[in-house]
Amino acid sequence: MNFIIDRKSLYQPLQKLVSIISGRPRMPILNHVLLEVSDNYLFITATDLEIEITVRVMLMNKYSVGSITVPGRKFFEICRSLPESSKISITSKDDKLTICTEYSTFHFSMFCSSDFPKLEEWDSKSKLVISQTILKKMIELTQFSMGHQDVRYYLNGIFFETKEHVLRIVATDGHRLASCETTVDTLLPYQSIIIPRKGVIEILRLLSVREKLVDIQTNHNSIRIKIDNYIFTSKLIDAVFPNYRNVFLKGSENVLEVACDTLRNALKRAAIVSHAKLRVIQFKLVNNQLKITAHNFEHEASEEILDVLYSGRNMEISFNVDYLLDILHVMDTEILHFFFTNEISSVQIESTVKCYGATYIVMPIRT
Repeated sequence: MNFIIDRKSLYQPLQKLVSIISGRPRMPILNHVLLEVSDNYLFITATDLEIEITVRVMLMNKYSVGSITVPGRKFFEICRSLPESSKISITSKDDKLTICTEYSTFHFSMFCSSDFPKLEEWDSKSKLVISQTILKKMIELTQFSMGHQDVRYYLNGIFFETKEHVLRIVATDGHRLASCETTVDTLLPYQSIIIPRKGVIEILRLLSVREKLVDIQTNHNSIRIKIDNYIFTSKLIDAVFPNYRNVFLKGSENVLEVACDTLRNALKRAAIVSHAKLRVIQFKLVNNQLKITAHNFEHEASEEILDVLYSGRNMEISFNVDYLLDILHVMDTEILHFFFTNEISSVQIESTVKCYGATYIVMPIRT
């Protein structure tokens, strides 16, 4: 097999694919990517057995059908080090692979391409078409609340739920929860799946801010997303997601209204003094006033008073400052509402103008 390709056509696809190549793969062949040529297209596939990404790259000429494997990260590093205008010639003979440019030549051993593990083909159980812009924003509004290596493995991902004309995305690590939703034109059957954390991160890498559509298909244990020239496939987490609906407040008389930028900047200042590991800050709420305090074991402290709208009962409640800042960093709004029940119950955070119905729940810290 042999073909020639421009470096500029190859660099970005390889950059997106090599991220799933593990430093310690289960099998040596997983360090490689699969190159398949068909007519005037090159198909590049990388997998770690849980996630698979295939990209289609157009070639300038038609070539004979063939397939080879090449060490993924080394191939990418070669491509990255070449001038942008370079043309790369790839030739295979017997079990040897040769990569040539104008002044450089590289030789690699290959695995048999038939041994490369690809996730099986399957018939779609359901299909959803949505714009890249909407899907990207919804994931950004929720993904920071995913669990990370939690023993409750069903928390280490985000929950996709479809029903009728609604797509809802939820993430939680047990201490906080993020939820958002959007309506779509297609009538969707009820379905709920959990996409693992690594898969969510890779989906975000592939999505761009544009109005092009994303094709999402699922079956009983996998999700497949077609984005531009990329096909992303991931196994799902086989578990039942917690009943998140029970945590939302039905109503509250203790409502704080505060400017998002004002609170964000105040929390950043309080975080400077908060304990490096515990990250605790305290809200003291009285009539139309919010006092934010922080201290650490070095007897350092900070105090800041904000003019707000608050008419509930007086309250003192503590939070992990990073949990609040994570929410404020993704909220594109001027005014926020905090709904309190008491000092030991969760707080619900929303914007006055909801972006994709974004709602957040944060558990307080008992001090």
